[in-house]
Amino acid sequence: MTSTDHTVSDASTLTGWYKSSHSGPSNGDCLEVARGHATVPVRDSKDPHGPALVFEPSAWSAFVSAVKRGEFPTI
Repeated sequence: MTSTDHTVSDASTLTGWYKSSHSGPSNGDCLEVARGHATVPVRDSKDPHGPALVFEPSAWSAFVSAVKRGEFPTI
């Protein structure tokens, strides 16, 4: 696994991936998050061997909270 501070080059080297229960079965525009790591890896569900972004838990939690509060405009 090649990584920098904020990415993993091949996300398939990590375990524990899951999608939100709100995601549809078609694997459209979905993100997957991996459980069981000290940081929070996030990848595009359509590209499981592609890169993953890696977030500190506090940053990921703040992002998810902002989404839940509707702080981002919808497309």
